[in-house]
This record gives sequence, C-alpha cells and structure tokens, in this order.
Amino acid sequence: MQLSLSVVVLLAVVLVILIRSGHLKWPAAVVAVLFGFFLASTTVAPEIRQGLEGVTSSVSKINP
Repeated sequence: MQLSLSVVVLLAVVLVILIRSGHLKWPAAVVAVLFGFFLASTTVAPEIRQGLEGVTSSVSKINP
C-alpha cells in the first residue's frame, strides 16, 4: 500500500509538471487519468502491479 501511494503521488506530480510546462494539454491529461482509472479495473492490473513491484525491488537492491 505504501508503495502504490508513492507511485500515485509521483505520477501526479509528473502530470502537473507536464501540464504546467505546456508539454501536455488538459484534454490529454484527462484522457490519461481516465485511461489509468479504467486500466486499474481490468484483468491486466495485477500483472502491471507485479511488474512495478519487481522493478522497485530491483532498484532498491542497488547499492551505490
């Protein structure tokens, strides 16, 4: 739960930055948010979550 909340906050910040910088217009942002919302309710959502968890666990094991 803690990881998914962090990812949501990070993606929200990126979305706001893209909108404010002019790289992403409001209609496209709304479509992106709706796409994510509906994608979360599909059967693909668990695989996406597992993939993200795998990437984050691999990144967390890297020692600089």
